[in-house]
Formats: sequence, structure tokens, C-alpha cells
Amino acid sequence: MADTLFAELLETLGEIVNDFHWLSHMASNKAINTLVGTTRRRPHPWSTFQPYTSWQGLTDRSYLARHLPPVDAAPTLPLATDVQRLFARAPGEQKLSEKSTCLFPAFAQYLTDGFIRTDPHNPAKTTSNHEIDLCPLYGRTPGQTELLRLFSSASGQRGRLKSQIIANAAGKGEEYAPFLYRHNGSELDPDFTAQNGGEGLDPPLLGHGRLPPPARLATLFAFGGDRANSTPYSAMMNTLLLREHNRVAGALEHRNPLWDDERLFQTARNIMIAMFIKIVVEQYINHIAPLPFRLIADPSVAWTSDWNRPNWMTVEFSLVYRWHSLMPDTIEWPGQPIALADFTLNNEPLTRVGLDAAFSAAAAQAAAELGALNTGAALLPIEERAVEQGRFNKLDTYNNYRVAFGMPPAKTFKDITQSEDVQQVLEELYVTPDKVEFYPGLFAEDRVEKSPLPGLLLRMVGVDAFSQALTNPLLSQNVFNAKTFTQWGFELIHTTNSLGDMLSRNVPNPSGRPIIMSQAGWDFGAGA
Repeated sequence: MADTLFAELLETLGEIVNDFHWLSHMASNKAINTLVGTTRRRPHPWSTFQPYTSWQGLTDRSYLARHLPPVDAAPTLPLATDVQRLFARAPGEQKLSEKSTCLFPAFAQYLTDGFIRTDPHNPAKTTSNHEIDLCPLYGRTPGQTELLRLFSSASGQRGRLKSQIIANAAGKGEEYAPFLYRHNGSELDPDFTAQNGGEGLDPPLLGHGRLPPPARLATLFAFGGDRANSTPYSAMMNTLLLREHNRVAGALEHRNPLWDDERLFQTARNIMIAMFIKIVVEQYINHIAPLPFRLIADPSVAWTSDWNRPNWMTVEFSLVYRWHSLMPDTIEWPGQPIALADFTLNNEPLTRVGLDAAFSAAAAQAAAELGALNTGAALLPIEERAVEQGRFNKLDTYNNYRVAFGMPPAKTFKDITQSEDVQQVLEELYVTPDKVEFYPGLFAEDRVEKSPLPGLLLRMVGVDAFSQALTNPLLSQNVFNAKTFTQWGFELIHTTNSLGDMLSRNVPNPSGRPIIMSQAGWDFGAGA
């Protein structure tokens, strides 16, 4: 009874906070500062360059930073293949999330693929720009951006990215990026490869299995990110952003007819990045946060904060976001369900049904529950590689990361989880909580009430999300203004709060289904 009354009180207080603009901003900024303040500020003393502090380790951002210094692995650690047991979902026994739809993992994967870019050939290194910069859309480098741009001086075409029109199954033409392969998938289109000393697009990551057949390669798009074709979910995210960029460029040209292609492109890009970060905070982070009030994407919270430092992705952050267990065994795709194992490197399902149907389906299906004993068989090899990546980079123990982020160490396995099944596997693998590794420990924890994430993982995501999203150069004190974005663009940023807002501007005859990350009926808090 008391717990129910307290929950109702919190919900009422949250509604009051949300109703007052000034109070909402004050509460949001207080929550952000409190969360980011749970651990040490950047710059970190250590990186994966060397096991001690050095000048190159403090400046060479091709290596990953570290929250804690490296430690030698205990000689008694279980085999990484054995640790798979902690993640494996029993056949026919997937646990579904009580809160999240599949739009949540779809967005999370797309977001993190832009800045968590561990080098597949060297887990100590990264190809990241260390910013939320929409590189899956625009490319990592200026040379790649040039390959993706239309570069037209014609009226109505200035400032745009290259695109094509493809008819969906209903015969309606929709805008997509050009195809990356030509001749039915037999070769890369030379327009997107390195020529005459130039730079090509990063080839798509094709996984560790067999090369997809040419018919599937032929469906992949010329995207700026090597991971943006990984699933139809990722491709639908990048396609929405491509359409919105071209729409924004057209609107800017209409309002500024004397601007050339270059200025229109660069201004549209500025608007897109700032608008995307706003969605990250006001839809995605609000979905994660177990708060009764909305967090606000107010960049001014960072302007005078002592945590406002240049971004540098950490080796821990590259593992925090391995949310494979969120994916259900079967994707309920319009017209025909798709087995999880087949939901990769094939954009035909997307072009067949169109963007609105794809987003609507993701927002209608429950995601799986994040945590131990719930990763589908198709993704288990990736879990094993994540364990090996943590060992390669000599990460400290799970308990020491709990302490580093202001949490007490786990003294018993029950302090990690109430699940007796998970406790048993942990004990068989590690004997004592002090030996539990960072990555397995993150996902062995129970989820925080009202959040889809476990405790330490939630805290680490919050720290890095705010301290690295709100410090984006476009959100800085002397840049975040109408001069940078135009008055129209500045207003567009402020009035866009969700993917649904953007989708409604870019699909023919939208279905009207709410494009939300929370399941129907979820009413605690404000996150969609």
C-alpha cells in the first residue's frame, strides 16, 4: 500500500514538473548534473595505448580512453566459450520487455554505430570521430561526405545528398540512398570507391560468416557508415535522416534562394545533427530514465559545468552498448515475419514495405528483455567476442566499476541479481562476486524498476550520454543560435522531439501509428 501511494505521489510530482517550463528545465538540469557527477570527469589518465599515462595516450584518439587502468586477467577465469552460458536464451523461452518496443534497440544500434567504432582488426583502437555527428549519414571524413553529396547548382536540388526513388509493393515511389553495389550485386559501384588517390566509403561490415549472396548485396545502400546496412532497422533510420536532410535543404533553399549548394548543405547538416541529439535526449534517454518527469535537451546545462570537456570514447563504453538480448527471436515484419538470424545485410524488406510500415512495425512489437539468459542463438558468438574484447583490453572487475560509479560492491551474487538461475551460473563461472568480469556483470544485474536497463549499465550510459551529447560543438554557447541554423532551422530543432515528428514529414500517407519506444499502456514517466 505504501509503495503504491509513493509511486502515485512521484507520478503526480512528475506531472507538475512537466507542466511548468522553468521547473522542468531546473529538474532536468539537476538530474543531469547529479548523474554525470557520479564518476571522474574527462580527460581520463589512461587509454588503451599504454598501461600508464603518457602524452600519446592523452592525445592519440585512435585509441580508446579508459575509466579505470588495465589489470592483468586472473589466471582462473573461465573460457569465453563457457561464459556464453550466462547469455544464452533457451529455445522457446525468450523473455520480453515489459516496457520497450523494437524501436528502442533499433534506435540504440543506429545511434551507437556512429561513435562506438571499435577497429575490427585491433580492439584497442577505434575509427570513431568521438562525436554524435551522424557519420552513418554523412561519412566519417570530408572525402566520404563528398561521395555522398549531390553537388548540384540546379534550382530545387542544391544542398542535397544523392538519392533515388524506389517503388514499394503498393507502387508508391519513396526516396532512398543510391545502391552501393551494381550489376546485381557483383561489384561495388566505382562512384563510392577510392579513385585517383581519393577516399572511398567504408565497405559494409559483412560479419564473420559467409559473404551474403549477390542478390542481398544488391539491396545495400551507399551510406556513410559501414554498419548502417547491418539490418533493415538501421537502414530505415538512415533513410529517414537522408529524407529529412534533403527536405531541410529544400526548405532552406526556398527561404534563401541566393545561397549556393555548399552553404545550403552545411546549414542543413548543422540542423540535422542538433535535431538528432535532441531526439536522443528527449525520446531515447527519456525512455531509459526511470524518472517521473521529462529530461530536457537544454545544452546550456553544459556551458558552465565542470564536466564540459572534449569527447573521447572509452573502452568500457564500447562494451556497455552490446544490447544483443533486446532482439526477439523473430522480427514481426509487415507481410512476413523474419527470423533474427536472417535479419541482416538485406534491405529488400525495407524497400518492399516502405518507411512508414517499417517504423510502425518496430513501434508495435515488444522488444526482448535486456539481461542474462536472454540472447538469441544467432547473436551468441558476438557475446563471446565481447567477453574476449574486455580481456584483450584488460578491463578491471565488475565490482571495481561499481565502486568507480558510486555504487557499493556486490558481496554476494544476490547483490547482483535476484534470479536464482543467473546466480547459479555466476557462481559456477566465477566462484565469488569479486572475480566477475565487467561485461558479464553488467548484464547479469536485474533491471532498474521503470527502466529497461540494469543498474550499473544505466548509470554508465547516463554519464556518457549526457557528458558526450550535450558537449557537441554545435550545442556550445557561442554556436547554438539562429545564426548557425537560421531562424527557421532553430525553430525546427526546438519543435522536434521524436522520430515520429520527423517521420510524419517524410512519408507518403503515414499510418498515424504512434512511433514510440514504449509499449502501449506504459504511462509512468514521460519517455516515449
